[in-house]
Amino acid sequence: MTATTIAALPTVGPYSKHFMGAEACIPHHGPSMDFDGSEQDPEMKTYSTVCVGREDDIKKSERMTAVVHDREVVIFYYKGEYHAMDIRCYHSGGPLHLGEIEEFDGRPCIVCPWHKYKITLATGEGLYQSINPKDPSAKPKWCSKGIKQRIHKVTVDNGNIYVTLSDEPFKCDSDFYATGVYKVIQSSSR
Repeated sequence: MTATTIAALPTVGPYSKHFMGAEACIPHHGPSMDFDGSEQDPEMKTYSTVCVGREDDIKKSERMTAVVHDREVVIFYYKGEYHAMDIRCYHSGGPLHLGEIEEFDGRPCIVCPWHKYKITLATGEGLYQSINPKDPSAKPKWCSKGIKQRIHKVTVDNGNIYVTLSDEPFKCDSDFYATGVYKVIQSSSR
């Protein structure tokens, strides 16, 4: 499956009036910066909403990748719903945009292609199967490791797909591969 990569353009700020239509979503292959040329402070907890593509495009490919405020994300379209998360798996940095979506215990998950870790699309929880070793007749059941993958907000307006980065204050395991020296795409100021 092919994922579309696009640059993310802010929809608020000094230049937003010029980018409110389909032209706001321009294909791009590089890190994203705010329009004033500055990078967004990674410690800053509030991010502007960013246009990442057209609804028609993601419905065809069922996924796309984007750089939103210098953070790589993958956006999935699955069974009529949009989901966005950090592009690299929390476990070992695997490329989630190349994984398959499967349902486990009734929850849609992206399966990391590297080590088969299962991550819920809706919450970012890592799932695993557990069994009681003291009960030989017990059946495995799906359990949560807790939230491991950072999830971002997706909205649709006038045929455009927008992503707002999570402003949740807790540390998430996927932050390790989405920030600092382990980022795949480094900002141009380094």
